[in-house]
Amino acid sequence: MTTTGADAEALSATDGVKPDVVTDHDRGIHGYHQQKDEHLKRLRRIEGQIRGLQRMVDEDVYCIDILTQVSASTKALQSFALQLLEEHLRHCVADAAVKGGAEVDAKVEEATKAIGRLLRT
Repeated sequence: MTTTGADAEALSATDGVKPDVVTDHDRGIHGYHQQKDEHLKRLRRIEGQIRGLQRMVDEDVYCIDILTQVSASTKALQSFALQLLEEHLRHCVADAAVKGGAEVDAKVEEATKAIGRLLRT
């Protein structure tokens, strides 16, 4: 990491971390905090879709119609996950990048693993 001027003074001598930087993440505020109500509303809608699947099976609805609803529910969850991932990158990973040091590497690795899990689904 190459630094000059005030940036160099702000960096810790041992690991490149800016010790005086306090971010939202330090305060326990997660990336989805601003959209929390929207996310909960969206999850309740998805929950309703899943309950609808249970009713469809209970009522012996045609297989293909159930599969269509499964597909819609899966898409809704994937869309929610993608939004949450974007917020994580913009908030948690960005906060770690501001601090520098090993924390940014850990957050990038964590996000990469989460993306890998999402791709396997």
